[in-house]
Amino acid sequence: MATAYFAGGCFWQIEAEFRNVPGVTGTAVGYMGGRTSNPSYEQVCTDRTGHAETVQVDFDPEKVSYPELLDVFWQAHDPTQVNRQGPDVGSQYRSAIFVTGREQEADAKRSIAYAQGSLPKPIATEVTPAATFWRAEDYHQQYLEKRGMASCRIPNMAAL
Repeated sequence: MATAYFAGGCFWQIEAEFRNVPGVTGTAVGYMGGRTSNPSYEQVCTDRTGHAETVQVDFDPEKVSYPELLDVFWQAHDPTQVNRQGPDVGSQYRSAIFVTGREQEADAKRSIAYAQGSLPKPIATEVTPAATFWRAEDYHQQYLEKRGMASCRIPNMAAL
């Protein structure tokens, strides 16, 4: 088993995208990349903690590879937007890949170079070492699924 961390705007949609991938064994939404310990959703939404809304993806590398997860990530959001996704604005909505080691870092950088070839604007996604993942409040976990919603996807304007 392995773990990956992705931030691409509102974590509800990103989590829903990864939950549907064969080989993903679990997901959780939370916060990473900031300076406040155990932040609340309300604190993160102030845009003062430095955290990004992040999805933890647990996966079986025998069934789905990390590069395949990166492909899902690029399709799930607009990686060319800086500190936003559609109408959601703030550093908590930034595009980021939080890597757990050198192999993930190398794969992420290769994937960025490949994905850039199909986008008209520069990719703004940061690649950063993973830090503490602070799990979000229970009501955020599988939020869309709990409400019978398939998606809250914002169209990837860079790909249009």
